[in-house]
Amino acid sequence: MSAASNSDSCTSRHFSWLMKSCFPNPQQPHHPSALSTTSIGAADTTISCLPDDLVLECLSRVPHSTLPYLPSVCRRWAHLLNSPAFHLLRLRHHTLFHTLFSISISNSALFAAALRFPDPSWKLSSFVPSKENGSGAAFSLFSHFRLVSIGRKIYIIDRTAMLRCDTWTGTLVPKAGMTFPRKKFAAAAVDGKILVAGGCARSSVVEEYDPDENAWRVLSEAPRRRYGCIGASADGVFYVIGGLKIGHEVSARGAPEAAHVYASSMDLYDVASRGWLRSRAVPGGGCVVAACGAGGDVYILSSHAVELSFWRFSASRKSACFGEWCRIRSPPLPAQVRLDSTVRFSCVGLGSKVALVQVVGCIDDLLRRSGRVERGLKEGLVLVYDCAADEWSRAADMPQLIRRAACVCVEC
Repeated sequence: MSAASNSDSCTSRHFSWLMKSCFPNPQQPHHPSALSTTSIGAADTTISCLPDDLVLECLSRVPHSTLPYLPSVCRRWAHLLNSPAFHLLRLRHHTLFHTLFSISISNSALFAAALRFPDPSWKLSSFVPSKENGSGAAFSLFSHFRLVSIGRKIYIIDRTAMLRCDTWTGTLVPKAGMTFPRKKFAAAAVDGKILVAGGCARSSVVEEYDPDENAWRVLSEAPRRRYGCIGASADGVFYVIGGLKIGHEVSARGAPEAAHVYASSMDLYDVASRGWLRSRAVPGGGCVVAACGAGGDVYILSSHAVELSFWRFSASRKSACFGEWCRIRSPPLPAQVRLDSTVRFSCVGLGSKVALVQVVGCIDDLLRRSGRVERGLKEGLVLVYDCAADEWSRAADMPQLIRRAACVCVEC
């Protein structure tokens, strides 16, 4: 048996029809764009002969469990699976699911837990650093990171470094770090790009990251220099919310004065027009502890020392209600959860109907201090708010392995 025939036999035996159909037929070469009706109807037609739009239609109907393997079939498929057209097709076919990712980083490892709605439980996983690019050695640089998702990929952004995580393949790739080192800054994705603001003592610039070019550029100067702020996006607008303003005043002793609180204020940056809109403030004051965009609006969780308030900001600029505030039902926290500095909150938008508020804190420590230890109450309480029904429900608690984590929603 010749080497050619042996190769054909191996291909036939070890590859499925779907994979074999990706390879062109050498006996019938032709350009995909010049596909004729006769060739489509031929018995030996392969997927590689089809134009991109038809290939995308086929791929968009593949079961979710199979999607992580498709980019390895060929470069063309990998390119199509990363395209916005593929995302829109899956959205149209109702095969796109919202998954909550919670990521925790130690000096030597990165752990992730995923809760895919409406699944009832979390799934633990770990991202694999590439030996070629040495991304594993950079874990020690990530101590106060922010998470931003674009498509199925998560960007982990810290002061001077950034990693991109592919939630399908579980791989990590280093990307360009921000131009200006920041800490506790605001970050959000707008129109497929990442915007950051605040967290920099030397500058108030707003930066934008282009994933295609792997490059940062300065967009504008923010009206306020914030620290500890939160980022959100809705309708093409980047929201920089809450935080502190470190003043430049010096006391008589030569020490910096106390920080000025911008706890309830909000700056709005219109990405398309490259301009700032009128600033807003949360009614009733308080300190904004979490915020996110969901369903075209911005949802804000505000703390008032002894209670929480939950607000919806109408963010659709085409609506007559743009800029209006509405106080909605506050999250039903267990009585054992006290509102102090040991408890942190993270708010993540999940599609057009659900906003999720995740409570992260040392609940066990609080209970031990108060002497009221109860079984079943763990660190990492997760509550889900249905925007349409104005109702809260409780989801599965985060795994104990994931602590002091950051959360983000991924459409995959």
